[in-house]
Amino acid sequence: MNDDIARLYADRGVVGVRPRFSMALIRLHHLGPMTIRALAHEVDVSHSAMSQTITVMRREGLVSAGAGDDARTRLVSLTALGRELVPLLEAEWRATESALAELDAQVPYPLARVVADLAEALAHRSFYDRVVAHLDPSTDAE
Repeated sequence: MNDDIARLYADRGVVGVRPRFSMALIRLHHLGPMTIRALAHEVDVSHSAMSQTITVMRREGLVSAGAGDDARTRLVSLTALGRELVPLLEAEWRATESALAELDAQVPYPLARVVADLAEALAHRSFYDRVVAHLDPSTDAE
């Protein structure tokens, strides 16, 4: 799905924007400048993941980052280019939610239920543990 959304961006001449940027850019547009930690909380990702995303978005000219209230924080703001893209990103977000609802109606079980069931199963036994259990011990590095 991410590849299809990236293709949609490319079809509309949007370069350097990845689907994972959308919610961060939308939140910055509506809430104004904020720290990386606050933005990570808003988007529900780790601080590390948001920091990496901000680095790429800065390189693409979508956001700027300056000193925050103290030396340990960075305040992230939209650039003019970032602000210009928000209407398309919001429209794409709404269209994506509609497309997912359509897809959900076409399968005999709710996709959200599948995700919840997988999360519950992985909480009992991690994917790592499952892979290790199926890995041939003879492939261990010496």
